[in-house]
Amino acid sequence: MNVHHITSKKFSNYGKGSDFPEIFDVFGVGIFNLDSNEWKQERALLHSLLKRKSFEIFHQNNIQKKLENCLLPLLDLSCEGVQVIDLQDILERFTFDIACTFLFGFDPNSLPYNLNEFADVAYMKAISVLDDTHLIRHCIPKCIWKLQKWLQIGQERKRKVARENLHQFLYKCITYSEVEKNIGVEEYHPCLLKELMKRDLKNDEMSKKHYLRDTALNLLAAGDGPISSGLSWFFWLVSTHPIVEAKIVQEIKDNYLAQKENFITNLNTEQLDKLVYLHGAICEALRLYPPVPFEHKCAVKSDVLPSGHHVSPNTKLIYSLYAMGRMEEIWGEDCLEFKPERWISDNGHIIHVPSYKFIAFNAGPRSCIGKGISLIQMKMVAAAMLWRFHIHVVESQSVTPKISIVLRMEHGLKVKVSKRCI
Repeated sequence: MNVHHITSKKFSNYGKGSDFPEIFDVFGVGIFNLDSNEWKQERALLHSLLKRKSFEIFHQNNIQKKLENCLLPLLDLSCEGVQVIDLQDILERFTFDIACTFLFGFDPNSLPYNLNEFADVAYMKAISVLDDTHLIRHCIPKCIWKLQKWLQIGQERKRKVARENLHQFLYKCITYSEVEKNIGVEEYHPCLLKELMKRDLKNDEMSKKHYLRDTALNLLAAGDGPISSGLSWFFWLVSTHPIVEAKIVQEIKDNYLAQKENFITNLNTEQLDKLVYLHGAICEALRLYPPVPFEHKCAVKSDVLPSGHHVSPNTKLIYSLYAMGRMEEIWGEDCLEFKPERWISDNGHIIHVPSYKFIAFNAGPRSCIGKGISLIQMKMVAAAMLWRFHIHVVESQSVTPKISIVLRMEHGLKVKVSKRCI
């Protein structure tokens, strides 16, 4: 009820606060750092673009192509000799490429076509480094990290290098989109950035460049790490719960086996909606391992929370999505169990859970505008991989959360993959 109060009922009294844009300065003038009217205008713009049917189709086609041409063939290769692969790394590369294609109209191919061609990609790894330093800035006194920034030492030095690598990549992306837009081939490579370029900002060229860079970074961060995090924890949970895995595969078989051979990479939104148990399993994974494990708000005026706690003006509030997903008073005695059935009604439909209870996509007016396309991507990847492959987690590894802004696995997810006999 406290979270419902903060995110919905008294939404206008809880904003980002002065510390937020300082801590997350890399996001600049993007929607992540905005409040009040600026936030409303930017959200309305992005929401109108993301809701376009053309973008939805474009996004699903990109996922389908990347699955058929890269991810599934790569997993096929890993079956030969039963090689150990880091599934988290593979999924991070996959979602990064998909996000770049959607935003910029081109695929950077950070996920290679061959298992022997994996290499570190500086601009992709930069996002993870920035996530780590964002958390550190929450945990140590501001004067300490500002001194480190001034002296260019420690984590702040790593942050600067990561930021430079990422900005360099983003400026290249903006230039690429501008060239395509100016030579009139937009219809062949639609993307979100070209639509944003049409916006009349009435500012100088440098301000426009910074706006496009910051907005692109905000959307890239939202569409990359959180989705790969959710998928990584989903596959780990499913592979360690064989009954759940069998039910997902059986659901796919019952609904689509009679269709053409490559049906699994051609599932549209309406067909994906039939996979109720898969939807429940994904929601359950996001409940237990929310990709963004905590939220940061700041009170504008004094207030009293439903719990009775008094909140003074300019008080910072941090609530843990990770803890909320594991609280018995919210989810019941079986709160620590991976149980997709909790999301399914007796008549086989998805149970609606209020966003302030299932808060993986935030709640209230600032709920995630990309929730729909994120779930579609997760379902497409999950269905395609589980239909074709058994994923066996290597038992000797330690699967633990990394303490960061995005809930990645500390040591990756080492698995062996084998082909499934249907």
